[in-house]
Amino acid sequence: MSIPPNATLTHSAHRLPPKGFVLWLSIAQLISWGTLFYTFALLLSHFERDLAMSRIDAALAFSIALFCEGVLALWVGKLIEQGRARRVMCAGSVLAAIAFLAMSFAQSKWQLYTAWIVAGFAMAGTLYAPAFAVLIRRFPETYRRAIITLTFLGGLASTVFIPVSAALIESLGWRGALVVLAALHAIVCLPIHAYWLRGDHGSHETSNASAPPELTHFTKQFPFWGLAAFFILFSGITTSIGAHLVSILRERELPVSWVIAIPASIGLLQVAGRLLLYVAERHIDVHRANRYIPVFLPAALAVLAISMSSPTLALLFALLYGMANGMITIVKATAMAQYVSRERAASLNGLLGLPTAVMRALGPSLLAALWTITGNYTLGLTLLAILGCAAVGAFWLAQRRALASGLTQ
Repeated sequence: MSIPPNATLTHSAHRLPPKGFVLWLSIAQLISWGTLFYTFALLLSHFERDLAMSRIDAALAFSIALFCEGVLALWVGKLIEQGRARRVMCAGSVLAAIAFLAMSFAQSKWQLYTAWIVAGFAMAGTLYAPAFAVLIRRFPETYRRAIITLTFLGGLASTVFIPVSAALIESLGWRGALVVLAALHAIVCLPIHAYWLRGDHGSHETSNASAPPELTHFTKQFPFWGLAAFFILFSGITTSIGAHLVSILRERELPVSWVIAIPASIGLLQVAGRLLLYVAERHIDVHRANRYIPVFLPAALAVLAISMSSPTLALLFALLYGMANGMITIVKATAMAQYVSRERAASLNGLLGLPTAVMRALGPSLLAALWTITGNYTLGLTLLAILGCAAVGAFWLAQRRALASGLTQ
């Protein structure tokens, strides 16, 4: 594959985010991911006990939230392209506060579902997708480095908020803990978004008289569909592994300490992968890095598919999978802007919100079904590894087509 000689990132001559911009946006991401995404696992048993719900009914609340996030993704992307990022992310913080406050008063299954619908709308306005879109729009030449920086704190959300939320639940009860989480969004995240997102400077190109092409112009080209296949398959794979990893490790008859330590280490390894990319990207070609980073995913799945009770293999899996998750997040955040359209990246990513949400919802159930049929995870993991290879192949072909057509930005 031919790589343009000027593809290595050199950002020093380009406009950088204001001092503090990425840091404060990262703090809001840490809180948003930690509360809206990771705290649910700690609340699940309390919903079952106090609201008289089955495990399936209680878990459905989170699936509903993810589905709602996907439904709004395209609309949110279009609003950000129109310069309304401040309204979107402030509204997301307000909705998150309302959702957690309403959840703290829930007395029935339907009240809980309603609160998680609102939480899903909050996810659409506060998590990575809108934040990445803001950085791509405002800093068109330096967004990749800003995105890597943003994900440092976001990657620590589970490490920080699982123990914090657990402590709050222990001391205040789950209803009291939810009031505190609501306050974090109202008192911390809302002011951050209101202050740092004021004004919309846009990108250099969007100030031109000619408007960017319609979305259908890009959806008729293969790079979009290749990236779509990569994004959707990757989301389904990682959601499936996340839901079943503890059970998979138990099936390998690893010591209990390893069963807990391996999943816990993945968050830190994600951050390590992003740190490595942050340090190395000044010295490597961005397109070559994008090409080889996704290979970590099927490699990790292949290691996990080997049915051996080996702590060494478990560690190798954690290293490959954690690094893959950390660095592929950056590739996903930037690929649509690099290989399809920078000006319409938010909307193009938004088009994938609903199919991605469906895949995230179906993936864990399909892996569970394969386990039920075979009595173990070997077949399911082997199929996931094959799908991982297909995802990488789709990305490679999309990148090749974009580079050959001169579509890279």
